[in-house]
Amino acid sequence: MKGKPGELIGNTSEMRAVRDQVRHIAPSIALVLVRGNAGTGKEYVARSIHQLSDRRDKPFVMLNCSTLSEVNNANSFESELFGYERGAFTGATSRRLGKAEQALGGTLFLDEVASLNINAQVKLLQFIQDGKFSRQGSNIVQNADVRLIASTARNLEQMIQQGLFREDLYYRLNVFQIHLTDLFQRKTDILLLADYFIAKMNLKYGKNITRLSSPAIDMLLSYHWPGNVRELENCIEHACLVTTDVAINAYDLPPTLQTDVTSGTALLPEGTAPLSTLIDSYEREIISEALRRHKGNMSAAGRDLDLSPRVMHYKVNRLGIEVNKS
Repeated sequence: MKGKPGELIGNTSEMRAVRDQVRHIAPSIALVLVRGNAGTGKEYVARSIHQLSDRRDKPFVMLNCSTLSEVNNANSFESELFGYERGAFTGATSRRLGKAEQALGGTLFLDEVASLNINAQVKLLQFIQDGKFSRQGSNIVQNADVRLIASTARNLEQMIQQGLFREDLYYRLNVFQIHLTDLFQRKTDILLLADYFIAKMNLKYGKNITRLSSPAIDMLLSYHWPGNVRELENCIEHACLVTTDVAINAYDLPPTLQTDVTSGTALLPEGTAPLSTLIDSYEREIISEALRRHKGNMSAAGRDLDLSPRVMHYKVNRLGIEVNKS
């Protein structure tokens, strides 16, 4: 979701609103709560706020609360957040700096804060209220010069009603809220993000992929993206790795897209399919892409594919390919 430092990618009204909110709140030290389903880009938003703030040259430190021990959640959270001295508890063989200390002067991002149990929530509330902390096993109190950003994919209001989330902590966290919608609800951002991820993977893997084929574009736009932006990035990375072309074709995309009958992106019909059906699917995409390159000129497309005009016309008609001359 990011291009230049602090820049969020997207032209939909939803993303323009998010961008405006980020620019508005970034210069302050106010606590921000970023909400949205898994994979919608909450970490990108947090990093953008940091990059646009006066703390941009200081650390951005993330603590993923969902990875903490469920058995001893509160102590695990305290150790991760505040750190500890050698001998503070069994297994503490050396001093360890906590996330709060690592982030001094910068930004501390608490990802999936709703994963904390009630005891851990008490410790977080006290940390926010006091603005101070001590390593476990130490009497030295340090000022917490950090900007806090929290995120969650869960319904905090419902959790409060169920007694699973403290109401006082909710009000502390919910000073300024930014909400991210699912990727499928902002379709026009999909190709912008795909182009960004292609450029990113070109650098990562030394590739020179320049575009998406028309069938690949159709498939990306039709898919329902349950994993949101994170799934799109993984999808593009997969395609960049497997393609041997300068373009990403539909058959380069992961099997989840090629077999998703519910969203209409399947290359194959539901269930088993004969080899002839598979060949027809790939032929249809290859010919469609050649026609797109040559703006619907069947003769030029046929020469690219080493097909005579007669065979080219036959295949276009048999496969039901629509020829758009533009």
